[in-house]
Amino acid sequence: MDKKRILRGLGLLLLLAVIIGLDRWTKIYVREHIHFTDNIFVIKNFFTITRVENTGAFLSLGDSLHNPWRFILLALLPSLALAWGLLYVLLKNNLTLLNQLGIITILAGGIGNLYDRIMYGSVTDFAHLNFHIFQTGVFNVADVAIMIGVGVLLLNAYLRERDEKKRAKDEEAVTV
Repeated sequence: MDKKRILRGLGLLLLLAVIIGLDRWTKIYVREHIHFTDNIFVIKNFFTITRVENTGAFLSLGDSLHNPWRFILLALLPSLALAWGLLYVLLKNNLTLLNQLGIITILAGGIGNLYDRIMYGSVTDFAHLNFHIFQTGVFNVADVAIMIGVGVLLLNAYLRERDEKKRAKDEEAVTV
């Protein structure tokens, strides 16, 4: 393994740790200081802090499942997928930096939410945005990390496609 690859891997692990740490810190703070009945208006009529415990997955999907299905679908399978994803991003040689950043950011968010689900039986959500024409659901730092990671992967796909079209156009111009 070359030094550059090792440093990149360490940087990705540091990013993973920072995101998980920020997610854990915010959730611990909310669990200890925000009551379920609190609505804290950070930016009036736009950004609200409110505590919600989500016992399911995205949009509470699966919250009515009983064990062992609940454990399998909401803890075991996500754990295996996250472990595979982490190994993939660290060991795959030909991923672009944007791909690695996108995947590691998604993994960090997934690990943050999975930790809550396993340790507490629910995921702490607390942030809510109201854009007046639409509102978000209540979310947390891990959810934001997942969305940023998806955005980075989409950006990478767009840039790759744009570069391939430009390369094909340049090759066509050379052969004409």
